[in-house]
Amino acid sequence: MIQTQVIPLKEYNTFHIDVTALYSFFCETEQDIFEILNTDIVKEKNILVLGGCSNMLFTQDVDDVVIFMRNKGIEIISETAENVFVKVSAGEVWDEFVEYCVSNNFGGIENLSLIPGTTGASPVQNIGAYGVEVKDVIFETEAIEILTGKKRIFNNKECNFAYRNSIFKEELKNKYIVLNVTFRLSKFPVLKLSYGNLISEIIHENSTIKDVRDAVIRIRESKLPNTDILPNAGSFFKNPIISNEHFTKLIKQFPQLVSYPAEDGKIKLAAGQLIDLCGWKGKKENGVGVHDKQALVIINYGNAAGKSILQFSEKIQNSVFKKFGVNIDREVRVYP
Repeated sequence: MIQTQVIPLKEYNTFHIDVTALYSFFCETEQDIFEILNTDIVKEKNILVLGGCSNMLFTQDVDDVVIFMRNKGIEIISETAENVFVKVSAGEVWDEFVEYCVSNNFGGIENLSLIPGTTGASPVQNIGAYGVEVKDVIFETEAIEILTGKKRIFNNKECNFAYRNSIFKEELKNKYIVLNVTFRLSKFPVLKLSYGNLISEIIHENSTIKDVRDAVIRIRESKLPNTDILPNAGSFFKNPIISNEHFTKLIKQFPQLVSYPAEDGKIKLAAGQLIDLCGWKGKKENGVGVHDKQALVIINYGNAAGKSILQFSEKIQNSVFKKFGVNIDREVRVYP
């Protein structure tokens, strides 16, 4: 049943924003979702689906119906000579699933170790790290349409994946709830070590996906603060993608810029470096600040309101645009 008493959401979001929700529901089974969609309150209110709530910034109390996805299950549904297809419920903790895959030598997502949140959020956000995006291994996504209660399977192409984006964040935003995701993983993993300083962390000649996972965890733990100690939502901004012409002009003025090739001949810049070059790393204002080890991370040092954090982030965006003429978009979702 839906809880109709006010519940605090501070412990359920990694920014530890002190807001409340009046309507909430913890979905542990698929049947729970069908039942919630048939209630009168859902017909009157919007639905806000939350998993680990590690990528959300609340700027006010929540008047929508909050659904916490807590359904569990990991199942191997088929195999070929080279691949294994694993179906994972939306409520499974993402890094626990990565650990499961690595322990079984299923390759493809080891670079995505220690990313917070649940598996159901992975196709929505098209999570990525260290040269890998989850779109590379998603076979299909099963979701339920909120309006009709009908289930639909989206194949990889139908998800319209793009950089930190998908159809679930664009055309179908707030129209579907992800039930489970099926991944196509490799029985003969090929390591991807070209991104950032990952290769320098791999010291064995015959490295395995476990070595990659361990290296990613070491790097992330050295740069990203524990949300229980320093509340944050990980990378607050996306790495911007600019035209080659724009990059050619910038690199003459700022030869130290880190860059990576992107699709259609474009160039991806490191948002963290741009923020750092604007002097924001380690800077604090009124209980909000930029982490001193990773400029992509904004931290709630006190008990700051979501609006204060949002305003602080906008100052950073304006500063980067003024210096480089580059827009850095938020990766974090802002409610409402």
